[in-house]
Amino acid sequence: MSPTENTLTLWRPVGPKELELIQQAGMRAFPPRLPDQPIFYPVLSEDYAIKIARDWNVPASGAGFVTRFEVERKFIAKYDVQEAGGRAHLEYWIPAKHLDDFNAAIVGQIEVVGSFP
Repeated sequence: MSPTENTLTLWRPVGPKELELIQQAGMRAFPPRLPDQPIFYPVLSEDYAIKIARDWNVPASGAGFVTRFEVERKFIAKYDVQEAGGRAHLEYWIPAKHLDDFNAAIVGQIEVVGSFP
């Protein structure tokens, strides 16, 4: 899906277990956070998502994937962009309790745009 004036493109690095749950949801929703994951963090650049998928997901779980999706601008505007360790590391911090609303604001499908063994 192409971005429009009403949507914003975001990325999310995931491991194989999270990708399987996304696939089970028809590529339309991210799974609920685990108890030790109070925040869902989509990122603002593909490069940052690649770095996390390659450098963190691969060592942690053997594979990393980069997903891309569109979210309604009017929804995401409720949240501030957070800088996580550098100007190139920008992300949104969505409280886990807001994930259902976040998923409802996804426009179209979640796409896998990169994978790392």
